[in-house]
Amino acid sequence: MAYRSAKKDALHSMSEPVPLQLRNAPTKLMKELNYGKGYQYAHDTEEKLTMMQTMPDSLIGREYYHPTTQGSEAKIKQRLEEIAAWHAQNKNRE
Repeated sequence: MAYRSAKKDALHSMSEPVPLQLRNAPTKLMKELNYGKGYQYAHDTEEKLTMMQTMPDSLIGREYYHPTTQGSEAKIKQRLEEIAAWHAQNKNRE
């Protein structure tokens, strides 16, 4: 189900631009156009999370994977809930 939803969104948003902070800036022009500016490396933070936008505007808030409470999915579900809570608490932090 997650794959089908993600595939559908990918096909319908192919022309959506990649957020500037995620774009590589190998040339001077690209740097001048702010490619890569504001990139945040999550592993440099204590929480291993950032508020950086990583999806095109039209896909913000989309969720594809909805783990159950069965087996190892329970740990994933718990971590996703922790991440969602962290984002809610830090939504004004940039």
